Amino acid sequence: MTSTVNFSDAKNVCNTLKKATKVLQDHPCKMGCTHHLPSQGKVLVTGDLHDNPVHFLKVIKMANLDVPTNHVVLQELIHSSGGGSSVDLSYRMLVRVALSVCTYPGQVHPILANHELSQATGREITKGGGELVERFSRGVSHVFGTKSAAVFTALHNFIMAMPLAVRSSTGLMCLHSLPNTLMMDDFDKDILARELVPKDLCGEKGSAYLIVWGRQHTEEQVNELAEYWGVKLFCVGHAWVPDGINMAYKNLLQLNSDHNNGTVVSISLDSISNAGKTMQQAIKLNTIPLPVNEL
Repeated sequence: MTSTVNFSDAKNVCNTLKKATKVLQDHPCKMGCTHHLPSQGKVLVTGDLHDNPVHFLKVIKMANLDVPTNHVVLQELIHSSGGGSSVDLSYRMLVRVALSVCTYPGQVHPILANHELSQATGREITKGGGELVERFSRGVSHVFGTKSAAVFTALHNFIMAMPLAVRSSTGLMCLHSLPNTLMMDDFDKDILARELVPKDLCGEKGSAYLIVWGRQHTEEQVNELAEYWGVKLFCVGHAWVPDGINMAYKNLLQLNSDHNNGTVVSISLDSISNAGKTMQQAIKLNTIPLPVNEL
């Protein structure tokens, strides 16, 4: 990315977020809350990034977005896994992603994840002894002071413009997770074809909420959703994956991209394989060099 943004300038940050929000909202292949990818080209899929700017820069470099048929799917952008501070400045990761959305419109797909949804709706997340949503809010207030309200609004709108899913007609679907098996009776399987409404986002039975927070899945349930949605391969995050990538089922890959074993997977859109074969295209981020001058 050749463009830059001043992370402490409220006007600059808001303008970048607003432009990116419009790009996501006006995506030419957006149907409902889903971005549809072409049947040709490549997509680089990440797992949770959790405010790892080094891995993010590596991902953008690897995606080679100067080639217009290349795409990248990003998820779980905020709330640093490091902790240890009373403030969280991971709003900067959202701005970095917004800048990439503006630079490569139609090619960068940040999907809605539980941490972004919680930040947008004010739902507490406690992890590592701290409450992450409040830490994030304190970080924004610390940097922008009296101009924080405008920044919060721009951040909220950018998050809510993110698709819930990214899919291809050839059988790939990327979501943050899938609903818990025991919640399938409350889940609207047609949610991906429509715009989200407030009841989807909050409470224990909202269908978007169920997708981004689900952790307990069975092979029977995954196969049911795959058949209903016409999916050959699900790529999800949300789960803790020590090795960076895990084949949960033959049609379900789990990814982490934030820690030392962080992994991404490169997928050819014209031919979607099962999870086992797709794992052969996995790339460990610690094997990818990043010039110091790009930090």
